[in-house]
Amino acid sequence: MIADVIAVVLLLAVAAYACGGGTDYGAGFWDLIAGGARRGKRPRRLIDHAMAPVWEVNNVWLIFVLVIMWTGFPVMFQRLFTVMWLPLALAAVGIVLRGAGFALRKPSRRLAGRRLYGAAFAVSSLLTPFFFGVAAGGVASGRVTADATASVDAWAHPTPVMFGLLAVASTAMLGAVFLAADARRFDAPDLDRYFRRRAWAALAALTVLAVITLFFAHDDATHVWHGLTHGLGLLLAVTAAVCTLATAGLLLRPSGSWSRTTAVGVVACAILAWGLAQRPYLLPTSLTVAEGAGADTTLRWLGVVTLVALVLVMPAVALLYWLDTHGELEGLTDADLRRGGGE
Repeated sequence: MIADVIAVVLLLAVAAYACGGGTDYGAGFWDLIAGGARRGKRPRRLIDHAMAPVWEVNNVWLIFVLVIMWTGFPVMFQRLFTVMWLPLALAAVGIVLRGAGFALRKPSRRLAGRRLYGAAFAVSSLLTPFFFGVAAGGVASGRVTADATASVDAWAHPTPVMFGLLAVASTAMLGAVFLAADARRFDAPDLDRYFRRRAWAALAALTVLAVITLFFAHDDATHVWHGLTHGLGLLLAVTAAVCTLATAGLLLRPSGSWSRTTAVGVVACAILAWGLAQRPYLLPTSLTVAEGAGADTTLRWLGVVTLVALVLVMPAVALLYWLDTHGELEGLTDADLRRGGGE
């Protein structure tokens, strides 16, 4: 029983990272294709402004996922990082390059330096979610097994690749929806329209990719396919579809908070549907939750530590998001400093 509870917590943490971190990766995706220095100046300024207060906090969820996985389900952790070592290593490199690029491009004085750091940030924002998605697809399609050995090309199959593309499309959709809402908050209706159009395109691409992925999963991930078409997996998949339609409708008018809510619902419900579709397996169809769980004592203490962490972290994260979305974390400008200089 305790193993099942910890498995649900792990799935919720994955969903939190997919939504929170995915929004930041999506912002980087739109930075990548914003155009040249003149054309992309205003979208990139909005991206920098929107990401600066909160982008680092989303990595908390990734650390949470890793800690729960290696502590609560060590066999799964070992097999996943053995079989999918290449895409996960590339994702880790992407996280480092992305953080460095974002932190260094703004203070860089030379144009060549800003372009280099900006390119590192933007390209990593595309590749990192792709390789995370590839690893997830390797699990869903049964290529990560309890007795699998290290492989360079275990990920190079249709289902893992489609999961990677789904990850990119979902992050692009989230990023565009949140940036449109920020543009509306900053009274920039042209940028609101700009990002709403891109959110629509990303949502359409996400829908098409989801259908194609289901087509491949029918033969390549039969256990997950069955779970997605029955019971709770089906219910959550239908909920994700409803959220998709709701988001598409909300994007037809100026952005508001509800479009962000439904966009998060799309991704969160899709992640939860995948996780519940795998039941009772951690690694379909070779390692169940019970077989892969650590010792009961370890799981109980992990549950206690997790509860304490949530009590301490969740209010702070919620407050940070509230302050950011209500404009309470606006950075100082030169004009602000000049006004305060004589007081």
